[in-house]
Amino acid sequence: MTNGGGVELSALRSLLGRLPPWGLVLVIWAASRLLTTTLLATLFAVAIRLDWNFASYRSDPTFFTFSGSWDSSFYRQIALHGYPTELPTDSAGNVEPNAWAFLPVFPWLVRGVSALTGLDFYVAGVLVATLFGALAALALYRLLAPRVGAHSALWAVALFCFGPLSFILQAAYAESLFLFCVFASLGLMMNRNYLWMIPVAVVAAFTRPGVLALSLALAIMLLLRWSERDRFPWRERRAIVTAGLVIAAAGLAWPLVAGAVTGVHDAYLATELSWWTGFVGRVSFVPLTPWFLMAGTYLGLAGIVLVLVLTAGFGWWLSRRALYPLRLEVVAYSASYGLYLVAVFLPQQSLFRLLLPLAPLLGDPAIARSKPLRRGLLAGSIALQPVAIVLLWFIGYP
Repeated sequence: MTNGGGVELSALRSLLGRLPPWGLVLVIWAASRLLTTTLLATLFAVAIRLDWNFASYRSDPTFFTFSGSWDSSFYRQIALHGYPTELPTDSAGNVEPNAWAFLPVFPWLVRGVSALTGLDFYVAGVLVATLFGALAALALYRLLAPRVGAHSALWAVALFCFGPLSFILQAAYAESLFLFCVFASLGLMMNRNYLWMIPVAVVAAFTRPGVLALSLALAIMLLLRWSERDRFPWRERRAIVTAGLVIAAAGLAWPLVAGAVTGVHDAYLATELSWWTGFVGRVSFVPLTPWFLMAGTYLGLAGIVLVLVLTAGFGWWLSRRALYPLRLEVVAYSASYGLYLVAVFLPQQSLFRLLLPLAPLLGDPAIARSKPLRRGLLAGSIALQPVAIVLLWFIGYP
């Protein structure tokens, strides 16, 4: 038995060694989905048997509705009925959570798949999300491999696919589609195909908030490259400016759409703030203050200090020479996206999910160089998956 097992393992290694890089990425992705699906299915079965309530609990729960928990019901509403022309309000006239907080590309795409296949929204949503999760893994590898080498890139993909929150890559949520668009856009930026970024980033802009970080990263790269007269021709200058402006316009368009349809100029902002009330009460939005507001509310002065320390630590990490192989584009985007999160997002359960666009930083060569570090990160990520599922499906819904 032992010799037979050794032969089988040797044959498996030989087979994997003959696969092209994209094949290895897909093997990693498939293995990660097998693990995550097993964990989700196990906890779903336990929840049904013990009659636990879970996020977006339904009277006829299935594995696919379980995988379409949290705010996926809003995506379903958009797919089936579109957006409300009147904002829902409470008895005091305050705007309540509604579909305007969610962008249309993912639910429209799922609706198309449902129409073509006859599948239920949640089944089609899981299939679409899983497909784009695989494409995001491939885009991440293609983004990193030419800069840090295949070894580091594959480890980055493995950490991305097996991360504690990697179940979101197959849930009926817009995350995997957004991540694919972001990684593809970054790859185009690094190859200086600025105009080709526009269609991909515009899709991202109407998939999930956060694409403004790409336009800010383009602005940073414009400033950094401006003095490279011989290596930065006017054709590229015009292209990077055009791409930055179009992507910024797309990133700012949805609040205007919401205002035009509902007749309420701040419909989108009021909708987003409606999710804040359970954490900090009803407040006005002031850019760059949400993290301090949340931390100060629950931790006082210590929370303010913690935010400052975290911000300084992130800045230090991005400034390390070890990240140079990732290229300035990845660092510029990571800094821009970090600034975006601090500027507009109230940190709560969804924070860890919203950190996934920073996955290119997993290509840090220091991770791949250290066997204990990379193995520890992978083992820790796998161990945290069931913990995260229990916390986010049964205790604190994101």
